[in-house]
Amino acid sequence: MQTINRFLYGPTAEEKVRAWQGKLRAEQRVLDREMRQLDAATKKAQQTVKQLAKKGDVKSARIMAREVVRSHKQMDRLSVSKARLGSIGNQLQQQLAMVKVTGALQKSTEIMKLSNALIKLPQISQAMREMSMEMTKAGIMEEMLDDTLQMEDDEDLEVEADAEVDKVLYELTEGKLGQAGAAKEDVPSIQDQVEDEETERAMEQYRQQLNGLLSG
Repeated sequence: MQTINRFLYGPTAEEKVRAWQGKLRAEQRVLDREMRQLDAATKKAQQTVKQLAKKGDVKSARIMAREVVRSHKQMDRLSVSKARLGSIGNQLQQQLAMVKVTGALQKSTEIMKLSNALIKLPQISQAMREMSMEMTKAGIMEEMLDDTLQMEDDEDLEVEADAEVDKVLYELTEGKLGQAGAAKEDVPSIQDQVEDEETERAMEQYRQQLNGLLSG
């Protein structure tokens, strides 16, 4: 009888919630993998900053420090997104309890708000869109409006304050770079000289790797 009902009416509310929870865990694993890759690339970039600073190549060190700042912002964004996935999972667990009482899924503004935020993350955007559509059909969410999905993102990774770059330089070079122009006096600049080939290749490699992770 249960098989016949599933064929006629589709999955039960409980089965839908269980399936969504499984998808959420899968997306959390995706973010975990992204975070590990980003962490490894960031450490390499930090080491390159130190090497460039020792050579006195302030310009290149600053370029790489900016990439480090971007990667830190992206790591924060991924961490927050993983926590949001967990929050949706908790909300769905509450839905399971309500199903046992009411026999139906309830509308949740909290799940809708969290889903809207997650759709803007490229790494999991497609999966969250599909899940949001399923939840909308199930009555948990209202249909999302295009203008809601196109809201300005407060975590814009393309904007890095010079102060943040200076802070990274200061920390990675133990105070030799990054303090209000003092770096140029403390470390001799060779910006007008031909850059060391090996260092330049390494810097470009790390930049490309970081850009790939940051662009999602």
